[in-house]
Amino acid sequence: MLNEIITIYAITDDLLKAIRHDEDIRRQMSDAEIITTALISAIFFNGNHSKACSYMQDHNLIPNMLEKSRFNRRLHHLSMLMNDLFHQIGTILKQSSDSTEYLLDSFPVPICDNIRLFNVKLIKSEEYRGYIASKKRYFYGVRVQLLTTKSGIPVEFVFLPGSASDVRALNALPLNLLPESEVYCDSAYTDYTAEDDLSESCQIFLKVMRKKNSKRQDEPWNKYIKQCTRHYIETVFSSITCVFPKSIHAVTYEGFLLKIEAFIFAFTLKQAFI
Repeated sequence: MLNEIITIYAITDDLLKAIRHDEDIRRQMSDAEIITTALISAIFFNGNHSKACSYMQDHNLIPNMLEKSRFNRRLHHLSMLMNDLFHQIGTILKQSSDSTEYLLDSFPVPICDNIRLFNVKLIKSEEYRGYIASKKRYFYGVRVQLLTTKSGIPVEFVFLPGSASDVRALNALPLNLLPESEVYCDSAYTDYTAEDDLSESCQIFLKVMRKKNSKRQDEPWNKYIKQCTRHYIETVFSSITCVFPKSIHAVTYEGFLLKIEAFIFAFTLKQAFI
């Protein structure tokens, strides 16, 4: 556990130095230490920040640990910085990868059970009430659109409301990929205009599973390749969500998204560097 903590801190600190991140020298706890604690919380403590802070302080890893409220305020202030660091790591992984094949899919993260919809306080909007076809049930929360390498390392993500269709991810995700890259996804991402635009402007090819009534049917061997390639992302989803607590505790909607972001960020670091 100690080796993982040191590795995560070293990577975070080096990234902040690389982008010439400035912070007030009067601070007792650096931004790198704040982000490291949040990531450690996601890996080892199911997203419980209090337990992570106590562990880091008790083991003298961060002697000047902030109290819970100050730590949460600092962490919320660094949410955009965490997002930038994740996508920088994603860019490094994309540039250093030998493969130009990627997997795109989404998974739901409920804020609460559908039966408790009227009692939720984090956010109130019918837009966040989505449907999980595989489980044949509704949920109230967000849908995480995740782009991973072929080996299952997340490199891009975006949060959308629970009712948002997967096609919206094609416009929401940066999709900063090298030319000739191939993105494998299921039939929910069918959008012929987006396929043609990405192919013509960026030389990025969407390998979408075709529906029975699709106007662009695949040859049998292409269909088999798509099925075999994209199925691995389901394993990635289960690996990320297996460390989720039964319910993600958050006081604000931004805090809820911040914890999900930390889970994805920590999983990427663990798969790529630890």
